[in-house]
Amino acid sequence: QVQLVESGGGLVQAGGSLRLSCAASERTFSRNAMGWFRQPPGKELEFVATINRNGAIQHYADSVNDRFTVSRDNTQTTVYLQMNELKPEDTAVYYCASVSGPDIERDVAKYKYWGQGTQVTVSS
Repeated sequence: QVQLVESGGGLVQAGGSLRLSCAASERTFSRNAMGWFRQPPGKELEFVATINRNGAIQHYADSVNDRFTVSRDNTQTTVYLQMNELKPEDTAVYYCASVSGPDIERDVAKYKYWGQGTQVTVSS
């Protein structure tokens, strides 16, 4: 099974930026679409962004569109989430996940492998 490890979370003031990384354990990472999800305190898991296997197509939740950018480097088996203009409501545990297929996907049920998550806290 592929293993995913997130990093880059932390504490940032509103208006600041963070870049999250998700490193995969094996080369088959390049065959699969990837997604980012988040879970705010006391709330359910929600979709953030997804990217197809070669990085050419991306899709975002309305709440982060124009502020967040998802990208991937298949030679490094890593997917990124650049987060700009952060708001307190972006505070959450952020997870990366892998789909067993090449196409963008926002349905959480389609994701097969998950990382442990990284905490992002945005202060006012």
